Amino acid sequence: MKPYAYVRARSVEEAAAAHAARPGARYLAGGTNLVDLMKHGVETPDTLVDVSRLPLDTVEELPDGSLRVGATVRNSDLAAHPLVHDRHPVLSQALLAGASGQLRNIATTGGNLLQRTRCPYFQDTAKPCNKREPGSGCGARDGVHRDHAVLGHSRHCIATHPSDMAVALAALDATVELHGPDGARTVPVTGFHRLPGDHPERDTVIRPGELITAVVVPHATAGLPSAYRKARDRASYAFALASVAAVLDVADDGTVRRVGLAFGGLAHRPWRAALAEAALLGTAPTERAIAHAVDAELGAAQPLRDNAFKVPLARNLACRVLSELAARP
Repeated sequence: MKPYAYVRARSVEEAAAAHAARPGARYLAGGTNLVDLMKHGVETPDTLVDVSRLPLDTVEELPDGSLRVGATVRNSDLAAHPLVHDRHPVLSQALLAGASGQLRNIATTGGNLLQRTRCPYFQDTAKPCNKREPGSGCGARDGVHRDHAVLGHSRHCIATHPSDMAVALAALDATVELHGPDGARTVPVTGFHRLPGDHPERDTVIRPGELITAVVVPHATAGLPSAYRKARDRASYAFALASVAAVLDVADDGTVRRVGLAFGGLAHRPWRAALAEAALLGTAPTERAIAHAVDAELGAAQPLRDNAFKVPLARNLACRVLSELAARP
């Protein structure tokens, strides 16, 4: 076992300073992903900065009606929170579709966003992986890649992001609040995770020392029809082959006034379907219009040898979810 230092932060500022001062540091909250990766030798931090006792564990309604979710709110608590369950069912559904009850009781909001890919090549230190060891190659590209990306991948990495929660947050136009050595800033969830490009080792836009302090879900999407649907190999405790989070608002004249659509399991980050949304806005959400919009989005897919099935799977999920939301009174 590799020895490491342990720091229990007493404030957000202390946590950010301790992390920034140690290039090999990692934040520790629930630890459901980090500790596993440490056991496998994938993560080898020299310092753990414990933020689990910071006062970031509440869901707060802001004056404008938005919800501010603290970074250490447990996934199970967030899914069951009345304001989340009633106003943003897509988020509750996504959280309950992830992991197991035991893990949801420990996993945190911030940790869920920061979890690493479950690509088996990343998790096996005996195999090449540009994400784990830049320049070593991508073993999955010519190897086992049934579960891997069909959108936004690069020659260096075809991994997918595993979070269900992040897909729902992307569809809801949520933002991530960060605090670091240079102060606080806010990043849209849709811009928080990166595509792999030439640097697949960088999962997010987080700067050295920055800590997620909260996620804000805007009031604009509160109460709108929304849903999350996930296709997986087994009914529980499995990551998405493809998933869809959708928010749909149909005006009195029968046309789409607002739509948020995001895919999971298809890319290195939650994939916000901007082309599909643009095609649907201002139109009547008929089955034909929905299919046309989804096809416009998935036309950019570049499936690999063994995962072309993901494209029609995602298409069918999106069409069904949007059609069901459009049919609601």
